[in-house]
Amino acid sequence: MGEQRFPPNRFFVITGGPGTGKTTLLDALRAKQFPCIPEVAREIIREQVACGGDALPWQNKAAYTQLMLKTSVESYLQTMDEYTPGSVVFFDRGIPDTLCYAAMIGLEIPDEPELASRYRYHRRVFILPPWPEIYHTDAERKQTWEEAVFTYEMMKKTYSKYGYQLIDVPLVPVVERVKFLERHIREEHT
Repeated sequence: MGEQRFPPNRFFVITGGPGTGKTTLLDALRAKQFPCIPEVAREIIREQVACGGDALPWQNKAAYTQLMLKTSVESYLQTMDEYTPGSVVFFDRGIPDTLCYAAMIGLEIPDEPELASRYRYHRRVFILPPWPEIYHTDAERKQTWEEAVFTYEMMKKTYSKYGYQLIDVPLVPVVERVKFLERHIREEHT
């Protein structure tokens, strides 16, 4: 796997459990011309369903996790190539999300510490807490509310384990969430 060419101090991760408004927030950031790197999980699910593959979270979790990890690293490296060191870039989930998922399903990733230290993001990670009023399932999101809350808690533990500072994004309308992120980014780089 590739070497890091510059510290991605402006690679911001937006994470959390499923159904927390992450996609809506990222869409609003894109509308403000912020580069946003899409989550790999949903694309993998779509591709696997379309081709009849079994690398799916409800079928072959190990294959799904390995594919997610491989694709996440490729996405990270591609972003390193495409954006200048000063660019603010938002990632819809980061590599630690995949490491967290692996831990949640009991799958050991032998080079986990190396992956977590090699592919770094900004030290502050934005995490969206569970929000019952907006939570729903769909064809690709099958987790129960309890699983969503558990995922949020595990994400907090995983990112903290690797030295990230978690910033809870408030449960407010998306316009206010965008302002919250922009304020934190300005404070960080002024």
